[in-house]
Amino acid sequence: MIPLYKLDKLPRTQRLRKIAKYFSFAESRLCESLAAKDNGELKPGLFSAAEFAFFTDAAKLLAKDTLFPPEAQRLFTEAAVVFNNIDTKMPALELRRALNNIKHLLLTETGKDQADWDFTAADGKLDSKKRKIFKGMWVYLEDIRSPFNVGAMFRTAESFGVEKIILSPFCADPRHRRAERTAMGCIDIVPWERQNALPDMPIFALETGGTPINEFAFPPRGLLIAGSEELGVSPRMLEAADSSLGRVSIPIYGAKASLNVSTAFGIALQYWAQKII
Repeated sequence: MIPLYKLDKLPRTQRLRKIAKYFSFAESRLCESLAAKDNGELKPGLFSAAEFAFFTDAAKLLAKDTLFPPEAQRLFTEAAVVFNNIDTKMPALELRRALNNIKHLLLTETGKDQADWDFTAADGKLDSKKRKIFKGMWVYLEDIRSPFNVGAMFRTAESFGVEKIILSPFCADPRHRRAERTAMGCIDIVPWERQNALPDMPIFALETGGTPINEFAFPPRGLLIAGSEELGVSPRMLEAADSSLGRVSIPIYGAKASLNVSTAFGIALQYWAQKII
């Protein structure tokens, strides 16, 4: 760690970036520890006394920076109190929140956009045996181009008990780093495959112009089709859905008149899961 007196002499942007880097590294270490423990307490010896002293002094240094708004200065002061009074019996999440808040404030202040890979997960490897699965609840992701959306949809599918995900040939790769980062381990525990043909089961499409979601008869077993961000569900897939269970639509009331596909997907799965339970 660079001494505080040297940090204080650096140009402001460089100083903030270096502190953000230290806090980001500390949060990553803490998350690795949290993933390996069940009680949520801080692992003894994870950080040295010198490191906590650095965190405390760095937070106090930031609190004196009058270019930050008052609410940020207050947060830095509160974080300094957390770092200064740390003990192994305190909830590790409290320490993580202090580290995380400072990290993201500094990233924002230095003009660094916070992409999905800037967020640090503490989940570790997920246990597929803990999943509640609704047998016969399948989804088909048709030409979802954004790895972020694919990852978000995997995470949503895992949360609502989807048994299997089918990807179209031109769907973004779930193993793309952005997809994996956003899915937070769900790609490893939700069965999936890439294919063009639809399975032999009832089919319905998430698309405009269909039955309002609160009136739709969700099946106990079936395949939900979610289409591309730009074009929606393809005519071929809509034809298959219309000849089966039809289309389900989400009533919306804004000027935009549309939702991000991963958001709409989550709403549809929550309704479906509620009908199955």
